[in-house]
Amino acid sequence: MLLNTLTCARLAGGLALPLVLMSPARAGADISVVATAQDAGVQITAHAVVRAPIELIWQTLTDYDHLAEFVPGITSSRVVSRQGPELVVEQKGSAHLWFFSYPIEVKVAAAERPYRSIDVHLLQGNLKRLDGSYRIEPKPDGTTELAWNGLIEPDSPLPGFIRNPMLRRSISEQFAGMVREIERRAAPALAHSAPPR
Repeated sequence: MLLNTLTCARLAGGLALPLVLMSPARAGADISVVATAQDAGVQITAHAVVRAPIELIWQTLTDYDHLAEFVPGITSSRVVSRQGPELVVEQKGSAHLWFFSYPIEVKVAAAERPYRSIDVHLLQGNLKRLDGSYRIEPKPDGTTELAWNGLIEPDSPLPGFIRNPMLRRSISEQFAGMVREIERRAAPALAHSAPPR
C-alpha cells in the first residue's frame, strides 16, 4: 500500500522540482511515479494501467496481512482492528539506497470504499506525515487505471541527495510489486478468456 515509504523533505536549494520516473517495473504494465517536493514533505503520484478484473485488483490491494509476500520493502503487515470499512494496519519494513538503510514502522488508519478507493492516514510511527489514497478507475477498453496519490513527510535527518533517490526507488519498487501481484493473480483468468488460436 506504499504505507512504509521513506521520502525526501526538500530538493537541493529548496526548489520544488518534479521528479518523474518511468519504472522498469518487470511488470507488464507501464508504471510512472512523479514526486514533487513540498515544504518538508513530498507529493507522490504513481499510476499504472492494468488488465485485470476490478474485484481481483481490490482483493490484492486489501490483502493487508500478506503484503510482505509481494511488496518490496515491507517485512510485516497486519490488520490491528477493523470496524466495517474503517481499519487500522500496522506495517514494518525499510527503505534502502546503496549502503544506507532506513527502518520504517507505522500504524495507519485506512478507509475502504470497495472497488473505488482506499484512503490512508498516519496514526503513529517514524514518519511525520502520511496522507494518501489508492484510486481504481475502470476504462472503456477493459483495462483499469490504478493510482496512488499521497503526501509524505519523513522524520529523518538524511540529506536530500540520499532521501530523493531513496524515495524514487522505494515508491517505484513498492508500486511495481503491487502491480506484478495483480498481474500474477489475473493471469489464469485472462488465459481462460483469451480467444482460441
